[in-house]
Amino acid sequence: MDAIAVPGIRIGHRLIADGDERRLLPEEFGAFASSVIKVRRASGAARLVARELMPRFGCAPRAIPKSPAGMPVWPEGIVGSLAHDKEVAVAVMAAKSDFLSVGVDIEPAEPLEPGLLEIVATPNEQQCAAEDRLRGRILFCIKEAVYKAVNPLDGVFLDHHDVEVNLDGGTAVVRQGRQVAFRYGVADHIVALAFIPGRSTDI
Repeated sequence: MDAIAVPGIRIGHRLIADGDERRLLPEEFGAFASSVIKVRRASGAARLVARELMPRFGCAPRAIPKSPAGMPVWPEGIVGSLAHDKEVAVAVMAAKSDFLSVGVDIEPAEPLEPGLLEIVATPNEQQCAAEDRLRGRILFCIKEAVYKAVNPLDGVFLDHHDVEVNLDGGTAVVRQGRQVAFRYGVADHIVALAFIPGRSTDI
């Protein structure tokens, strides 16, 4: 997590455990009532992590329901994002006065399945991916985080090829021209953080 640290953005994580499905509050449960237990469990774990971060922004822990579009609804004055894979749940949070939006994703540190690289990576990105077996998965993780950061602002659906990632520069550009900064780290898992600073934030 240290590799993706950004001043002003808080990040937390939790190993998903049996019983985390009971961490969903009544205001949250309805959106997951028809989901399989693994999804409810991971979603409960991610929301627990987010609630533990809320007091750092002067906010009492509270429910994070889903919007009709399926995005988490954050307390007034906060932007945030949730993610999980099969083992770990993560949450990131920042003050809306400092960041317009943030996004996070987590993936296992494993190569993509054969044939998926062409779906995830643009032709430019594919040239670099041939040198690194994990590059495709890293790109996937970053693009998912970028989508989560961009969607609340622009309300557009982005295909993987609608996002061009510059790994060395730490920036991605989406098809409508918006530029998004990101950080990522690789250990047992790949974690990517995408963020769009406010006008007064110097990163």
